[in-house]
Formats: sequence, C-alpha cells, structure tokens
Amino acid sequence: MCKLLTIRIVRPQKSNRFPVDTRRLDTCSETSDGFHFYLQFPYSGASLNFSSVVLQVLSPEKAMHQCVLSMSRSSIKCGLYLLCFDFHGLHKVQLNAAPVLPSRIQVMDALLSLCVLLVALPNMAVVESRKAPVLDYFEYCAMSCRAYSASLEEFGGVGDGTTLNTKAFQAAIDHLSQYASSGGSQLYVPPGRWLTGSFNLTSHFTLFIHKDAVILASQDEKDWPVIDPLPSYGRGRDTQGGRFSSLIFGTNLTDVIITGDNGTLDGQGDLWWQKFHKGELNYTRPYLIEIMYSDNVQISNLTLVNSPSWNVHPVYSSNVVVQGITILAPVTSPNTDGINPDSCTNTRIEDCYIVSGDDCVAVKSGWDEYGIAYGMPTKQLVIRRLTCISPFSAVIALGSEMSGGIQDVRAEDIVAINTESGVRIKTAVGRGGYVKDIYVRRMTMKTMKWAFWMTGNYGSHADDKYDPNALPVIQNINYRDMVAENVTMAARLEGISGDPFTGICISNVTIQLAKKAKKVPWTCTDIDGISSDVTPAPCNLLPEQEEENFGACTFPEESLPIEDVQVQTCTYSRNL
Repeated sequence: MCKLLTIRIVRPQKSNRFPVDTRRLDTCSETSDGFHFYLQFPYSGASLNFSSVVLQVLSPEKAMHQCVLSMSRSSIKCGLYLLCFDFHGLHKVQLNAAPVLPSRIQVMDALLSLCVLLVALPNMAVVESRKAPVLDYFEYCAMSCRAYSASLEEFGGVGDGTTLNTKAFQAAIDHLSQYASSGGSQLYVPPGRWLTGSFNLTSHFTLFIHKDAVILASQDEKDWPVIDPLPSYGRGRDTQGGRFSSLIFGTNLTDVIITGDNGTLDGQGDLWWQKFHKGELNYTRPYLIEIMYSDNVQISNLTLVNSPSWNVHPVYSSNVVVQGITILAPVTSPNTDGINPDSCTNTRIEDCYIVSGDDCVAVKSGWDEYGIAYGMPTKQLVIRRLTCISPFSAVIALGSEMSGGIQDVRAEDIVAINTESGVRIKTAVGRGGYVKDIYVRRMTMKTMKWAFWMTGNYGSHADDKYDPNALPVIQNINYRDMVAENVTMAARLEGISGDPFTGICISNVTIQLAKKAKKVPWTCTDIDGISSDVTPAPCNLLPEQEEENFGACTFPEESLPIEDVQVQTCTYSRNL
C-alpha cells in the first residue's frame, strides 16, 4: 500500500518560488498502527509562507485527499503538523521541519518530514513497549532546559510491567527537587512498562518519557491517595466528598514540564469505568495529568490512552502550553474528556489528536455556587490545529461548569470527524458566570449531529443549594469560515427564557445536510444575533446582513501573550 501513495506539493497562490512537486514515497513503511512515511523538501534557504502550502495525498484510486498544513512556533527538531483525509479516513500527519532559516518575524526554522498515523488503533486496550537501548544523551524541545539529570532506574525503578514503581518515582523527584534553585532537573523514564500509582512533581522540573516507555497506572485503589474536592466545585464529579489524586499530579509549582518523544501514559481505565457504571465508586476517579495552582506549565509530545476519567486537567494555573498530545479512549468510555483547562489564564492547546468518550476540549471554571464564590475565570485561551473524534460529545465545549466565567477563547484550524457537535455552550439556571468573547474560525466538520449547539437547560447541579437567580451571561459568540458535510441538523441554539444568549454572529459557513437530516435545519429560542453567507439559511433570530455592511464575526488580530512563548533545544545527559 505504501508504494501506491503519492504526495503532491501545491504551489501557493501568487508564488513562483515554491514549485509544484509530485513524488512517490520511497521511505514509506507499514506498521501495526498504520503506515508512516517521510518526505524531504528541497527548499532550504527559501523564504516561504508555510501557512499557504497545500499538500495532497493521492490514493491508488487516484482520488485526491487534501492536507492542511499548520504551523507551530518551534525550533529545529520540534516539528510541524498537518491534518489529512485519505482513502481510509482521517489521518493525523506530523510534519517535521527541515531547515529554513527565517527572519525573526517568521516562526519556522525547521526540518520537513512527513508521518501519517491512522485514526483509530485496532486495539487500544493494551499498549506495548519495545526494547530499545538506554540513552545517555539526547535532545528534545522544551520551554526550559535543566542542569541536572537522572534516570528512573537509578532510584530502583523496574520496567517489567508488574513491579510497582510509585516509591521509585517519588524518591527520584524528591531527590531532584534539591536542584530547583540551581538550574533545575529532569527525570528520564527509559523504555519499559513502569507500573505506578499517583506521584507528585516538583518545580523547575522536567519529566521526559521515552517513546518506548509506558507509564502504567495501577488498578489498586490503595495506590491512589484521596485528596480534597476542588474548592470551585465543592464536591467530586463522580461522588460527594474527595477524589483520587491524578496519576501525574502537581500543585503550587513553577516551571514544570511533562514531555517525551511520544511516550505513553496508560490509565488502564476499564476497571474504573466498570465501577462508575455499577455505582461502586467511593471517590471521584483519577485523571491522568492534573496540575493545580501552577505557572509556566508544558505538557507535550505524549500519548495518553484509557484514562479512568479526564485526561489532562490544568486548573487554577497560568501560562500553560499543551502541544502535540495524542489522546485515545473508547468512544463509549464515560467522561474521558481530552483536555480541560479549568480556571486558567493564558493557555495554548495546539497540534493535538483526540478520540474520546466525552468532549475533546472542555473549557471550565467551577460549578454553581462554588464556582461563583471562587470567582476564577478561564480566559485568554488559544486552541488550534485540533483533530477530534467523539460521536457522543463536542469538539469544543464551553461549560457546563462555567460559573467562574469563560472569556476570550480563540479556536482555529479545527477538524471534527464523526462527532456530536462542533462547538457547544453548556449552561443552566443556577450556574451564574458568563461565556463571552468566543471566536472560532476555519473549522472542518464531517459526519456530525449538530454543527453548533447551545444549551441553556443543561442541569447537572453540584447540589440543591444553587441560587435559582444566578443566571449566566452568554454574549459575543463568533463563528466564521467553516464547512461541514453529512450533518443531521445545522444548529440547535437554546437560550434561557428571560435571559437570552446575545451577540451571536455566524459568517461564511456552509453546512451540507445528511440524506436523513432533520426537516428543520435550525432551531432557535431565546437568542439574538446576525448572520452572513450561511447555508442553509439560519433561523429568523439570526437575520442575514448585507456583506458590504457586515463587520462582525471578526477574529482578533492581536496575539495573546501565550502565543509568543517559544521552546528551545534541550539536552539530557546522565550526570547524577
């Protein structure tokens, strides 16, 4: 199959310096998780606008499958990403750059190579690790580099899949914490299957997980400490009272990095999912990664599979980058949200691929009276180059726990496949708070129930003490430049009686309905807004505006501070 694939590089419009190029993939190889191939681009030294480059994958049937190239602000070995449809379905494509040395304004100096990964693995229940030599030196990309290094094996770690390594992880991290003020430290997790319970990180610290390493979550509840509920929630999400600490946990940290070269965290979630369905949980299920009350956080280049519940949960934190994460869980698994920024400021989520049983990204800020009292919003959030498959949930959900407020969310270059809704706002009477200044553009959707969904009657309260007079404010919601196909219903927009959702703006959106679509493609109640160039025509509460008089739905031009955060090339060498 590999030898039958062809890549076509298409010249950007009005560019003569970037030639059309079509070639076979001589370096392609088939693997158990699909096929991988690499392509060297001979354009070193050219000054190119990479955002305008289009690549096309040609299948044996000569069908053309267009890829969308996306950029990340990264240094030489950090990589680029694109998303591609091929004749089997959606593939995640990683495009690693090759050396173009741009000016300071241009953000790409890279080495270009191409890697295609099939959408869903045939069996996600077990993640195997392969034997590989232990490395004494390697390079990787991170926001901060470290002066001191150690391997988990130096602290008694055994990667046989059965020996419990919780004490080894914690002993290593506790030892390395002494270097926080003298250049920081990094812990290397070498190839192997490292069974462990929950462990805590430290400041000025990097956890690096080798590509052939699997951190395997223990299925014994005794290995999971119970901690207090979040103050903005007042209780656990699954049960009243406490919650199990996450597999990788950190609180009150500065400058913490969890990264690798696509190493794996396996939550072994099936046992937890069964306990949830049977009502046998005494505490809320653990997450795979939770970082609380922290600043300058990077979570990157990892694969997370079968989380007991949420996968990545930064909460009460600032300056957070989540990049290059693959998240896989059965689409029927309960509450396996992908990435949930919660009461966070200045967060960037990019180049992620998520298959989940719940929302791929759920933006949160506290629950009912507890979130109102805590009063910490999520704001200044960037989401870009995200691919989502979630048949029963949303690509991006705002809420339902939004009582502390959500403001200034910017999402772009999103791909959704076989997902319930593209963007969903979830709230209810009693939530209070607000969702405002939301901007989404360049979204591609295929096989959806709804493109847009707003829910003002979500319910699901923390307890019966919520204030029925606490009404949420939903305003200035902007969607533009989107296409969707095989959609059951264009939109379901339901505000709250006496508390309408206002300032909704939808522009340049084309939705192709499914053969068995609903007869009425739009339903709208208790909302107010405008539209322009939308197909099928929206409801009367979103009246069409003349294009020449239409200045709304604009995506902010100024960047947020988190967009300027850069990575650098760091090294690991054993020196402890």
